[in-house]
Amino acid sequence: MLVVDDNKVIRQLIRVNLELEGFEVVTAGDGVECLDLVHRVRPDVITLDVVMPRLDGLQTATRLRSDPRTGHLPLAIVSACTPYEVDHGVAAGVDAFLAKPFEPGELVMLVRRLVERGRPTVPATGRGAGRADRSVG
Repeated sequence: MLVVDDNKVIRQLIRVNLELEGFEVVTAGDGVECLDLVHRVRPDVITLDVVMPRLDGLQTATRLRSDPRTGHLPLAIVSACTPYEVDHGVAAGVDAFLAKPFEPGELVMLVRRLVERGRPTVPATGRGAGRADRSVG
């Protein structure tokens, strides 16, 4: 499990909640650090904040998807989940969204679902997230 967020407190909050549930967690402070770590860590799931210095979460997701070695990894955006973030996240190939602030149980359920199913075909939405589907009408 790789947790990517520029806020140290949020990284630690996510890490502790997942470690309490038995997940092994490595953290990164931004997208550049994520891309440096991903091949050494070989995570089952990556959570990404959107607004980060150097390389944001949406750009990071796009780069992860374009690399054959990481294109299959389940990606979850853990952020404000504005309509912009959801639309661009879906376009970048993000699998799930969890809106901040979130309940620790929601985070654990989302990560478990992504680990168990592998990369889902339909993105999940967290409480407060915009609709991830693109249906018109």
